[in-house]
Amino acid sequence: MLNNDGPCSWSLSLSMFKKMIFLLLSVLPLFAAAQQVFSGKVYDLNDKKMPLPNALVRNLSTGKSTMSQAQGNFSLPAKVGELIEVSFVGYHTDTLYLINLSARTIYLPANSTSLKEVAILGAKVNPLLLSPDPEARVFKRFENDALNGKGNNDRVGGLKFNLGYGKYKRKQQKLEADEERDFYEAEINQTFTAEYVSKLTKLKGDDLKNFMSIYRPSALLVGGQRPFNYDFYTVKAYHTWLKLPEAERKLQAIPKLKNN
Repeated sequence: MLNNDGPCSWSLSLSMFKKMIFLLLSVLPLFAAAQQVFSGKVYDLNDKKMPLPNALVRNLSTGKSTMSQAQGNFSLPAKVGELIEVSFVGYHTDTLYLINLSARTIYLPANSTSLKEVAILGAKVNPLLLSPDPEARVFKRFENDALNGKGNNDRVGGLKFNLGYGKYKRKQQKLEADEERDFYEAEINQTFTAEYVSKLTKLKGDDLKNFMSIYRPSALLVGGQRPFNYDFYTVKAYHTWLKLPEAERKLQAIPKLKNN
């Protein structure tokens, strides 16, 4: 405490005051670093005004977790570069790779199996399902009676018609599968670009080309995890790539076939 007892007392108090200021300035950065948090809100994707309370928000890098509040808001200790997972019963799980600690609003899509029943008011029947396949062949089945004759109540072999629906159905399924694969391939080409991958991994040049060739997600993988989390997949693949020996971080040359 400062007083007016003399110059010596004033000098001593000023020295202590400077030490306190220095100590405070030294502790503040450590305190600020320890208080880094990631905050945001969780909402329903279809009804963007409906918050999701009690959604589980988990830091996959540290194992710490929290639950969203009544208005969907949450706050969780985190740092840049860590992975955050947000999940809620009946909804798809979302995973975020933190490139900064800015507050975010997260929209979770509902699982298709959890959607409410829809009343069908009208439907059109595909006329092809009730018509014979023009490519189907009619075959005949003849049965003999081994020359022993047939009884009055015995069935005699006759004609059996095959409308070819199974063949038509297989053809339609193949067309739908091809269309679905083309859709996912187009999505992958549009999202998994060199600019996108380089932004997340900081890879350049040949390393970037080799990484994208080795870890390009397949249409089967993307189609099986809807919506597909490209951020989480790319970061996870990058950490796997870093653990590979230098010789395996590139595509292996295809061996030439020997001439007979």
